[in-house]
Amino acid sequence: MPTGCVRVQTSENNELVCQRVRINGVVQGVGFRPLVWRLAKELGLTGWVRNDARGVELEVSGLRSHVETLIERLHRDAPPNAQIDAITSRYTESVSVSGDFFILDSRGGRSATMIGPDMTVCRDCLAEMFDPSSRRWRYALTNCGHCGSRYSICTGLPFDRARTSLKPFAMCGKCEGEYHRAHDRRLHAEGNCCPRCGPQISLLDAAGKPIPGDVVVNALALIRAGRVVAIKGPGGFHLFCDAHNPAAVALMRERKRRQCKPFPVMFASAMSALPYVQFRVGEPGLLTLPERPIILLNKRKRCDEVMPAVAPELHWLGVVLPFAPIHYLLFHEAAGRPSGLQWLESDQELVLMMSSGNLAREPIAIDNDEALQRLAGVADAFLMHDGKIVTRCDDSVACSAPGGLQLIRRSRGYAPKALKLPQSGPPVLAVGGPVKNAICVTRGNEAFVSQHIGELSNPVAAVGFEDTVQHLLKMLEVVPAVIAHDIHRDAYVTALVDEMARERDVPMLAVQHHHAHVAAVLAEHQVVEPTYGLALDGGELGTDGTIWGGELLKVSGARFERVGHLSPFLLPGSEIESRVPWRLAASILQSLGRGDEIVRRFAGLAGVENVAAELAAGAMGRQSSSLGRLFEAAAGLLGIRHELIYRDQAGLLMEGYAERFGAAEPLPDGWRVSGNWLDLLPVFDYLREEREPQRGAAVFYATVAAALADWMHTLVPEGSAVAAGGGCMQNQVFSRELRFRAGKFGLTFIEARRLPPSDGALALGQAWVAQRYLLGDSLG
Repeated sequence: MPTGCVRVQTSENNELVCQRVRINGVVQGVGFRPLVWRLAKELGLTGWVRNDARGVELEVSGLRSHVETLIERLHRDAPPNAQIDAITSRYTESVSVSGDFFILDSRGGRSATMIGPDMTVCRDCLAEMFDPSSRRWRYALTNCGHCGSRYSICTGLPFDRARTSLKPFAMCGKCEGEYHRAHDRRLHAEGNCCPRCGPQISLLDAAGKPIPGDVVVNALALIRAGRVVAIKGPGGFHLFCDAHNPAAVALMRERKRRQCKPFPVMFASAMSALPYVQFRVGEPGLLTLPERPIILLNKRKRCDEVMPAVAPELHWLGVVLPFAPIHYLLFHEAAGRPSGLQWLESDQELVLMMSSGNLAREPIAIDNDEALQRLAGVADAFLMHDGKIVTRCDDSVACSAPGGLQLIRRSRGYAPKALKLPQSGPPVLAVGGPVKNAICVTRGNEAFVSQHIGELSNPVAAVGFEDTVQHLLKMLEVVPAVIAHDIHRDAYVTALVDEMARERDVPMLAVQHHHAHVAAVLAEHQVVEPTYGLALDGGELGTDGTIWGGELLKVSGARFERVGHLSPFLLPGSEIESRVPWRLAASILQSLGRGDEIVRRFAGLAGVENVAAELAAGAMGRQSSSLGRLFEAAAGLLGIRHELIYRDQAGLLMEGYAERFGAAEPLPDGWRVSGNWLDLLPVFDYLREEREPQRGAAVFYATVAAALADWMHTLVPEGSAVAAGGGCMQNQVFSRELRFRAGKFGLTFIEARRLPPSDGALALGQAWVAQRYLLGDSLG
C-alpha cells in the first residue's frame, strides 16, 4: 500500500509533484484502471488508482513532465469502449514516495458515474476460443477487460465483481493470476472466468431435461434438423433456426405468431453476407461495430431466391454478426472446428434466422426458468448457462445514413450511454409512450436513455417496464423531482405511471407528443435557443383534442408554438380501424369528391359499403394532420397494401417500392400551401390513376418532400435550422428527399442519430422539456 508523502522541492520539469486526478464518464468496466497502472509504471510514477462512485480517481507522484504526460495519454490512449467526459486534476501539498503504483479497492459513495454497455466478444478472446491449446478452447462465456457483458450483469456501482452477477463464481487460481498480472488484458477485468470457475452451459429439451453430449454439437444438429433453439446470450434469450430451411422458418413464424413480419439473420462475417446483400460505402464496417446492432441492408436477388420467407416483400434485410461467444461457437462447429481466425474471412454456409426470445408484445426472457415457461411451445431446446442476467437488453437496430449510423432501435451495445445536456438541472424520470417504449432518467447535465422496452400492453411488459425504471434509478442513485409523460393518457400506461408517482410521492408533468419529438433532437444536439421543429409521425393527441402528426413547431425550451400543420383529414373509424390503409384511402377519396369510387376500387373488402356510406354522411372518424397515416393511405390507393398484418407494414412496403424505382421528380402541382396549412390532396388525385406502384411510391415521396420544403420556406426564415423528428423520418427514401429539397431553400436539418427519430427517443424529449420547465420555463 502507498506509504506517507513528503514535500520535495526542485526546479522546472525536474520538480517532483503530486496530483489528484479524476476521470468522469463511462470509465468503469472498460479497462481504465489497468491503463492508468500501465502508463504510471511506464513513466516511473508512484501512487494509486481506484474506482469510486463518481468514476476513476488516482493520486500520482513523480516528475512534473511525466505527470503531465500521463494526463495527456489518458486522453489519447483511452480504452476503446471508454467515454471520457472530463479529466480534472489538482496539485496536492505532498508527494508520494511509496516507490510503486497500486490499484486500490473501490470506494463507494453517491453515484456520479455509470457502467458501460455490453460489447461483443473481441478478437483476442476469439483467438483463445479457437486455439485448441488454450484453456478457454470453445468456452462460451469467454470475455476480457475489453469485451463482454457490463450493463446486463451489473447490480450496482462502483463496478466490482461483488456488484455483478458473477459474484457467486469465485475465480480459480489461473484467472486470479490474470486478474492481478501486469500487462494482462484481464488485469482487473471483473467478469474474468474460464471453464473451470465460470458459468457452465447446458442444453435442455423442451421439457427442461438435459440433453447429454456436447452441447454445441447437439444444438447445431437440432438447428440443421429444422428445429428452433433458444440461446441465452448477453441481455437475454434469442430464438434461432436455419434460415435456409423453409420448413424451419415457417415453424418459427407459426410458433411466434408472426405471419410475415421480417426476421433478421446472423452471418458468420460480412464476407458470408455478401451474396445476399448489397453493401454501400461504409456498411461492412457498421456490421463489425463492437455494439453489434442489426443493420438494415439492401437485398440482392439471391436473398429472396434462397430465403424467401425471412423478410418477405421488403427491400431490406436485417443483418447481424455474432455478438456472443456461443454464437461464434455454432459457426465454428459448422465450419469443422478450424484453428485460428482465418476461417471467418471466408464464406460460411450456415445462416441463422433469429428473433428475440419472447412472444409478441412481451419483453425478452432473461431467466432460465422464465425462458422454459414463456417459450414453451416455441423452442424445441434451450442452450443456456447458469449465470444470471440482471438487466434485459434486446437487440439494437440501425441503418446507414448521411454521416454514418442512424439508430432505429437503441438497446444492447448503446444503453445506458449518457447523452450530455446543455446544462444541469433537477433529476427527471421520463416514461416515454406506450409503443417502442424506452425511459429516460436525467442526472445533472446527463440523460440516460434505457434500452428498448417495447410495447406496454400486457402484464409481462409492465413488469419489464417497472424493472427497468427501478434498476436505472438505483444505478444512478437518483430521486426524480418530476415524472414526465405523454399528454395522451393511454389507459394501460396511465395506471403504471400513476402508481409509480404515488409510490414515490413525485409530481407528474404532461408533455405534448410532437413537442417531445422535436425536443429529443434538440437534446441530442444540445440546442437551447428557440428552434423550428418538424414532427412527422403516425399521429398522437394534440393540445386541441385532434390527432396531430404533420406539425411545424417553434420550440423554446418547455414552450412551443404550432406554426403550421398539414390540412386535416378524416381518420375513419376507431383507432385500430383508422390505421387500415384501404380505409384511409377511402377517406382521401371522399375528401377529393370521389367517394363514388370507394366501393368499386375496394370491392370485396369487408365493410367497404358501410365505410363509403358513413364517409358520405360525415358520420365517422376524427380529424388528423398525420403524415404517417397519409403514407398508409397512399399504400392503399396504389394497391401496395390494403390491410396491415403488423405495425408499419404499409410504410415499409411503400419505402421499398420507391427504393426499387429510384429517383423521381415531384409533381409540380402536387400540393397547395394555404396560409400555415399544407394540403397534400392533389398528389393523391395523381395516385388514384397511377397503375405502376413503384413509380407511384417514388413520385409520392418526392412530391411530399418538395411540398414540405416549399411550405417550410414560406414559414421559416431562410438559413434557419429545423429539427426533424417522428417516425416518418425513419423512412430513408422520404428523409433523403426531404433533406435535399429543404437544403435547396437554405434550410439546415438537425436529425436524430444517436437515438431513433421515432418513439424510442420520446422519453429523452419529455425529460428535456421537463428539465427546462423545472429550470424556469413555462409550458407552451
